[in-house]
Amino acid sequence: MSDAIFLAYLVAAVLFIFGLKLQGKVRTARKGNMVSSLAMLLAVAATLLKINQNTGTGPGQLIPPAWIFIIIGIVVGSLIGAITAMKVQMTSMPEMVALFNGSGGIASSLVAIAYFLLNKNLGTETTLADAPAIFGPSVAVTLALSVMIGGITFTGSIVAYAKLAGKITGAPILLPGRHFLNFGMMASVLVIGALLAFVVPGNTMVTIFLLVLLFMVFALGVLLVIPIGGADMPVVISLLNSYSGIAAAMTGFVLGENLLIIAGALVGAAGLILTKLMCKAMNRSLANVLFGGFGTADSKGTSGKEGYTNVKEASPEEVAMILEDAQSVIFVPGYGLAVAQAQHANRALQTLLEERGCKVRHAIHPVAGRMPGHMNVLLAEADVPYESLVEMDEINPEFKNTDVVIILGANDVVNPAALTDKDSPIWGMPILHVHEARTVFMVKRSLSPGFAGIRNELFEADNTLMVFGDAKDVLQKMILELKEA
Repeated sequence: MSDAIFLAYLVAAVLFIFGLKLQGKVRTARKGNMVSSLAMLLAVAATLLKINQNTGTGPGQLIPPAWIFIIIGIVVGSLIGAITAMKVQMTSMPEMVALFNGSGGIASSLVAIAYFLLNKNLGTETTLADAPAIFGPSVAVTLALSVMIGGITFTGSIVAYAKLAGKITGAPILLPGRHFLNFGMMASVLVIGALLAFVVPGNTMVTIFLLVLLFMVFALGVLLVIPIGGADMPVVISLLNSYSGIAAAMTGFVLGENLLIIAGALVGAAGLILTKLMCKAMNRSLANVLFGGFGTADSKGTSGKEGYTNVKEASPEEVAMILEDAQSVIFVPGYGLAVAQAQHANRALQTLLEERGCKVRHAIHPVAGRMPGHMNVLLAEADVPYESLVEMDEINPEFKNTDVVIILGANDVVNPAALTDKDSPIWGMPILHVHEARTVFMVKRSLSPGFAGIRNELFEADNTLMVFGDAKDVLQKMILELKEA
């Protein structure tokens, strides 16, 4: 039985690795989810067998007592997950991902705390690291780290959720002396964690320090995320996802579960790599994102021309007239598409254009939307072919040979100031070179700025026409005009 359990863990670990690899591409992401789910099912089954092997079934019991709680947790968690997944709108997926990250973080912390409470047998003069029967230096350190990282992930993710859902302002909340406060809190957390593991003796004092540590990391999680603007959420979400994986790996060391260490390390490493890619896509350092207070709430604005002198406007009917003769069209989806839930209208217009012999593609900027891959998820829901989703580096050389570009709610990721204005906050940020196309239609509710809070030079470009309105409504009007043509 021990060999079978070990083999099941090994197979599950391999499946986790392959599942993560498959999730790296849109075409195979769904298969990757299925493979990872199978790995988790195998891991849970092997764990149940391991528990049964260690504890056995009591007289008259068909199911070991430990199994009952695990099965209840699986059933309740599965129901909550299934109901939530069916009810949540695709436009609310970033908020859901933030909550998932937070759930993983608090689960790791609670498991580590429960392990301590169930196994504490410290004497009045014994520290956590000096109890070799249950604990030891490595377990003491990883237990403290699990509580610390998991707690920060939990409250940080809750704040991220609140910003994304509009429960609190998406603008940076900059407290006076926030850097000193954050560094002071971080230092205090590390000191308390070290004291907990190696200095504080006795059951009572260790428990008190553990609870104090948990309270402080909850506060630190809030303080670390509130200064970050809503537009930086792609980076924050991927970073919090990494934290949740690291917390899980630390808990794996506490429990002595190799598979949990492997799975947590995979999530942690993937999250860190994705975070680096997000920062590169914005030409900013992670420190600048976390401590710079950059990014504002989405401005409401008006459809007037305040601050602009050469803005030209077009109606959906005029756009349709130009699309009649277009041989190549590139859509640039942004957060405005998500807010308007215009992905299905986008797909319908794409189908109509392709039926007319037009080549249609979608230019995907890495940080478009509010989470990594946000645009890919929305367009996949509308059955937009994977082949038409083209990443920034591949699509940029194609704009100069493109008849029409239709921008759906994107802003800073298409602002030429990133290439021309060295004093601009977005100078050096990789953008989509839409300004090189023959004709550019900018579909926006207003002339309001993006997260950088700056003017968009594209609005006044000679080849740009503004189409004011809700993205879904504008696209539907274009479709009607094209069908009548």
